[in-house]
Amino acid sequence: MVTGPLTAQWGSSGRQVFRLGLSASYRPGARTVERALDEGVDYCFCYGFDGQMIRVLSGLNADRRERVMIATGAYNLLWGHPHLGRTLEKRLRQLKTDYIDVFHFLGVTKEKHFPPRVREELQRLKESGRVRAVAASIHARAFAGRLARDGELDGLMIRYNAAHPGAERDIFPHLEPHRPGVVSYTATRWRFLLRRPRGWTGAVPDAGQCYRFVLTNPHVDVALTAPRSERELAANLEAVRRGPLDEEEMNWMRAFGARVHETAGWFW
Repeated sequence: MVTGPLTAQWGSSGRQVFRLGLSASYRPGARTVERALDEGVDYCFCYGFDGQMIRVLSGLNADRRERVMIATGAYNLLWGHPHLGRTLEKRLRQLKTDYIDVFHFLGVTKEKHFPPRVREELQRLKESGRVRAVAASIHARAFAGRLARDGELDGLMIRYNAAHPGAERDIFPHLEPHRPGVVSYTATRWRFLLRRPRGWTGAVPDAGQCYRFVLTNPHVDVALTAPRSERELAANLEAVRRGPLDEEEMNWMRAFGARVHETAGWFW
């Protein structure tokens, strides 16, 4: 349940999180990661190759570590499922921590990529105490909706933006009664939502408006941002602090997103 424009309860965990989360996949610099934490960002997604974020997170003292949700995961390799436990151990060493807050199975594009044995292994990692919540990054929306309805996961990481609003139909109506935490990514649709599509004569949104579109939906607990610089981070933080878009702005974003979807071509 949203408690204000800037914070939300992450799923049914009872834990409050800042609604803009951080990814350092574009290597914005350790200073940018540090500023995000100083500004109240407390959900950080760590890929394992993002050394700048790893350096900052691995240096947190015990008190601050407890106040930051660190999410990471193992990738679906398509030709064979990775050893989840081995990846977990590597992340624990990299981050110099005893536990991961949210551990994902990443890149599920089809239901067959996430078989029961993988879900069972995730649960075993949670039972070990080294993982506090288990989740998956899922492109197959209908499957994600079923997982949410059945309460199989503590969290879902999904694509949701003005050009791809399908989660409103396929996932969000199925979140109760188990209410997994919902983290969205690619608010700008890999920056396509920041460009003028063919035939569009109206205004074009900036990144901040894209994040505000996502966070206007109360079903999204955290929207990930992946700034390229401290300046981009500051602009995104300033935007989300303005709060939700109004009805007129939402209608404009939806119309713009639909046009982008029609003209920008296929992309995950």
